[in-house]
Amino acid sequence: MIFRGTDTVAILLEWIMARMVLHPEIQSKAQAEIDAVVGNSRIVSQSDIPKLPYLQSIVKESLRMHPPGPLLSWARLAIHDVNIGDHFIPAGTTAMVNMWAITHDESIWSEPSEFKPERFMAEDVSILGSDLRLAPFGSGRRVCPGKAMALATVHLWLAQLLQRFKWVPSEGGVDLSECLKMSLEMKNPLVCKALPRC
Repeated sequence: MIFRGTDTVAILLEWIMARMVLHPEIQSKAQAEIDAVVGNSRIVSQSDIPKLPYLQSIVKESLRMHPPGPLLSWARLAIHDVNIGDHFIPAGTTAMVNMWAITHDESIWSEPSEFKPERFMAEDVSILGSDLRLAPFGSGRRVCPGKAMALATVHLWLAQLLQRFKWVPSEGGVDLSECLKMSLEMKNPLVCKALPRC
């Protein structure tokens, strides 16, 4: 439980920062929002996060594109042969929810391969399990018990990193190749430069 509660937060933050490096216009827009709400005379606090909807949209879009746990633990075992729609499921098959496939399905999301936080400004999609189009923490009885802490941590750390620094690519650039281990990690860790903003 401790492992799942720490690596996924770090992995998600790495994916978000990679996206900030690759999309400087989105990074600038988030920084402008932080500057307008908080300014630069004090550091962002947890109480500021509800006033930063664009920053929250960046986190949602990152969870959509790069869910740290793409195969949710809603595993079910078919005890009998069964047909579901056009699919035959033989007895003994274990089925899991593939959140990555759902969040990249063009019948559910317009331009699913594009990083567009604005999609969550136009429509408020819950990521806490009530909307199965985007349920990175699961849903129902098996929902992640640390979802609130994870979101609070990621939002605050992201806001503080963006408030104080401009993030730019290093000479090697950013590689968005994925590697599925216990979590969906970056195949090659992010290397970038942080330039002080103040």
